[in-house]
Amino acid sequence: MPDAIKRFFAPVPESVGQARDFVLRTLAAWNLEGRADDVRLCVSELATNAIVHGTRRGRGFHVAMSAEDGIVRVEVHDSSPRRPRLRRPTSDDASGRGLHIVAILSDDWGVEVRGLAGKVVWSRFKTAPAIREAPY
Repeated sequence: MPDAIKRFFAPVPESVGQARDFVLRTLAAWNLEGRADDVRLCVSELATNAIVHGTRRGRGFHVAMSAEDGIVRVEVHDSSPRRPRLRRPTSDDASGRGLHIVAILSDDWGVEVRGLAGKVVWSRFKTAPAIREAPY
């Protein structure tokens, strides 16, 4: 079982790509890349939500990852206690689909409010070690 890992990100748009890169590098180091695309997209959505809806002025967000018994857990911590909610966007709405993507791609997800410390939005993925091709 690999050690859990956490990284802080500034509340700027560039942090979304940095968070995606962080989870991909971590999954590769853990040899758990089987669901890397799903994890990457979910982190992208949750990091975007943290920046747009969850961070207070001047405060960033954390992405934490852990793996145990074939489950990768990804958490996005932000400073707002306001719970995210699934919206029902119309075809004309330009936003409101992010949590639906998380719900579809992850095996489970949820929110833990941490009082004045904000909240954690987490998602879990059943995964297995990546199959590496043998060199010829």
